[in-house]
Amino acid sequence: MSEQVYIWQNGQFIEKEKAVVSVMTHALHYGSAVFEGIRAYKTPKGTAILKLKEHMQRFDYSMRALGMNPPFSVDQMCQAVIDTVKKSGLESCYIRPLAFYGDNQSVGVLPKAEHPIEVIVWCLPMGRYLAAESVDVMVSKYIRIHPQSTICDAKISGHYVNSMLASMQIRGTHYHESLLLDADGNVAEGAAQNIFYVKHNEIFTTPLGTILDGITRRMIIQIAKEQGYTVHEQYFKVEDIINADEAFFSGTAAEITPIRSIDDQKIAGHGEIGRVTKHIKQCFSEITQGIKASDALTYV
Repeated sequence: MSEQVYIWQNGQFIEKEKAVVSVMTHALHYGSAVFEGIRAYKTPKGTAILKLKEHMQRFDYSMRALGMNPPFSVDQMCQAVIDTVKKSGLESCYIRPLAFYGDNQSVGVLPKAEHPIEVIVWCLPMGRYLAAESVDVMVSKYIRIHPQSTICDAKISGHYVNSMLASMQIRGTHYHESLLLDADGNVAEGAAQNIFYVKHNEIFTTPLGTILDGITRRMIIQIAKEQGYTVHEQYFKVEDIINADEAFFSGTAAEITPIRSIDDQKIAGHGEIGRVTKHIKQCFSEITQGIKASDALTYV
């Protein structure tokens, strides 16, 4: 990593200590920001960013969902991410693009038409997101944000207060992650991950509508189908996961993380990492490590 950390801010690199915003920033008061989480991996051919274009397309979509007129195109944002990774000197890293309503000397909830849009990109080293090889999960008392109260598939910063509260519930416990249900008692997703389970060699995951349209989730569905598995996108209950043969979380940070238990009930009665999970995880790793040729990688 380079000795000085730089942030890409509104089209130029600034030393981290100088990349500042006003305390009257609208997003600070109202959560009016959107972000992405992207990983870059060290491969034999150099550093490669996973699903860069797809992430930047979702970034653009999320901005528009909050009424922002994106100040940079998708292609410009892709280049900004590439340039930031190069500038960092990191061979592998986690990348955080963020767009938010800035300060226009107003305290109104509704941003004005002339409200400035700020955009940053920065990156940092990241290893395993969840500490354990397989995780113990608790069903949260908080439900996933209702789809009629927000735009669920946009990656809006304010949504993550929901995730934060669910995560705070397990602080100081033996659980590694929380699981959120929807308003109808169906499984939605983890605090920051999508979820899958396996039953009789078939794979099940929550459909879009109440969850984030995860890019790793999309990859897993594609990989599973290419490997001959049947994938069902349908609603299900906690009991369906507990009685499944195996289960796992997916996400940019979490990658593919097996689930051992939910509310202290072991998956399939034993909680072992399943054969299908191992297979999908191996296929995913072959892509991210550059072992298998794939257009999912953008080399820096």
